[in-house]
Amino acid sequence: MQTPEIVAAALKHLSEEYIFPDKAALASDAVTAALAAGRFDELDGPALCTRVTEIFYEHCADKHLRLLWSDEPQDLEAEDDGEAGFTALMLAENYGVRRVERLEGNIGYLDLTMVADASSGARAIAAAMELVANTEALIIDLRANRGGAPNGVQLWCSYLFPDDETHLNDIYSRVKDATRQYWTLAHVDGRRYLDRPVYVLTSAVTFSGGEEIAYNLKVQKRATLIGETTRGGAHPTEWYPLTPHVTVTIPNARSINPVTGTNWEGGGIEPDVAVSAVEAFDVAYRAARDRIAGA
Repeated sequence: MQTPEIVAAALKHLSEEYIFPDKAALASDAVTAALAAGRFDELDGPALCTRVTEIFYEHCADKHLRLLWSDEPQDLEAEDDGEAGFTALMLAENYGVRRVERLEGNIGYLDLTMVADASSGARAIAAAMELVANTEALIIDLRANRGGAPNGVQLWCSYLFPDDETHLNDIYSRVKDATRQYWTLAHVDGRRYLDRPVYVLTSAVTFSGGEEIAYNLKVQKRATLIGETTRGGAHPTEWYPLTPHVTVTIPNARSINPVTGTNWEGGGIEPDVAVSAVEAFDVAYRAARDRIAGA
């Protein structure tokens, strides 16, 4: 597939699915004009992907909307909409659970690098929560979390609420022209973490599903956010391989928080306590110990 065919395929997905059709039209026109003017003629695959992504961002300002190059060839015969790749990533990342620890002072610590799908990650998530179940305060580290599955966000958050009566988030899909509600779950496999303080660490890297965990807990006043303003991506996204090396990612849905009526797209989430990402753990750990001590 040559550059014109790659561009045409990417723009077809953009026009048919991008969550904001008016912005999709502007971005599509700009990419089409650049192609016609020969501005892509001398670009190799990686450079083409970079330039098209830049044009997308100029008109949509959406960090999920990208044309991506992969050095490793992809199997175009697979009909799983990227599920096999996500499953492999979950396994490689231990379902997002990088570290679980009971810190001095009886404070739990969870380091989460991604948000696994709820069905696949349920056992790992339950095991992690079981290991911190008897602590007196909990620190959830999302500083390196780049996102994942909405139902995984729902599962993690459910452990911090007592029942199924907390409305966490809604996601509107342009493709389905329908809104799905996400509430806390009536059942979780492990013990819930209730009536104890929770601190969430954020950074400028925290993105997408990682941001949703932070946003849900902040607006529900269930956790104190400590760190940096997050990256700002609130649009669930589909991945479409176009060639063995080129994939277009199309945000075709958007989050609508039931408390705020909006989301964190573009601007990110401001922490309750603004400090550098490097300082965030020490600040949270000190706050947790002071809280336990009644200071």
